[in-house]
Amino acid sequence: MEKSVYEPKEQLNLLYGKMEHLMSMLDSIEPEEAGVEEIDRIIEMLDEIENKCKKLRTNI
Repeated sequence: MEKSVYEPKEQLNLLYGKMEHLMSMLDSIEPEEAGVEEIDRIIEMLDEIENKCKKLRTNI
């Protein structure tokens, strides 16, 4: 379980980390071999990042 972070700067750093993780995941996937599970995970990660961005925007 993630620890709550209240400082906007720390939240932004965590968001950057999530985006870097997503980018490395996208770099490692072979498009012709990507399965439904991998695509679903990417969509889930994008949704998480979007929600974190919305929360961060309201906290700043």
